[in-house]
Amino acid sequence: MSAAVQAMSATKDVGFSSQVQEVELKTNRNINKDAGAIATLHHHDENVEVKDEVDADEEDELATLKSDKELVLGPKFSLKEQLDKDKDDESLRKWKAQLLGSVDLSAVGESKEAEVRILSLTMMFRDRPELVLPIPFTNKPKSSLFTLKGGSKYRTKFTFSVSKNIVSGLMYTTSVWKTGVKVHSSKKMIGTFSPQQDPYTYETEEDTTPSGMFARGWYFVRTKFLDDDGKCYLDTSYYFEIQKNWATPS
Repeated sequence: MSAAVQAMSATKDVGFSSQVQEVELKTNRNINKDAGAIATLHHHDENVEVKDEVDADEEDELATLKSDKELVLGPKFSLKEQLDKDKDDESLRKWKAQLLGSVDLSAVGESKEAEVRILSLTMMFRDRPELVLPIPFTNKPKSSLFTLKGGSKYRTKFTFSVSKNIVSGLMYTTSVWKTGVKVHSSKKMIGTFSPQQDPYTYETEEDTTPSGMFARGWYFVRTKFLDDDGKCYLDTSYYFEIQKNWATPS
């Protein structure tokens, strides 16, 4: 695997568990504490409400990207053009070689745009087998993609491929809703990657699922992968569920 410049910075990164518990405390403070009613999320009836939240979030995100892109970038070049440019400058040649690694120019062609494919999402736990979810997801609409136990430690791993050109400033955004209320939002910079045959992997820091009666139920998640030009390579959404215990294998 070639060495790529990877800037690992985080923005708006607050733990999922702490955000859920804070929102649930405020939302449920004056609600009748009937355990059955609180623990069940009627996500079919609230799908329209969640969609409205997603649309509003999308507008905010687009406005942020437009604000961030006030600087007009220069023309794009294919990898071959980038390597041929300033080829007599030894220091630049060595820097490009270090960035690109062993890139097969016959495989990347003359494309001025990178091609990024998000291949899978993996849930990793301390004391349970990994849960690998190929993308696009194969779950049925409006059904839970997976179930987590409240208070469990986990990491998320994304596997992705880069081809044709360098992708600059690859990042992902994640927003989570429960009963129509946004309980988590994060934006993370993954880095800049050169094309290669082997896929890349990126792991998030360990987090803890929220626990307690109010935290149980269905959650709606929307995740997007974009580069620093605002080009979107994946825009996907799914439901998952938090329960008191791990689901019994069927």
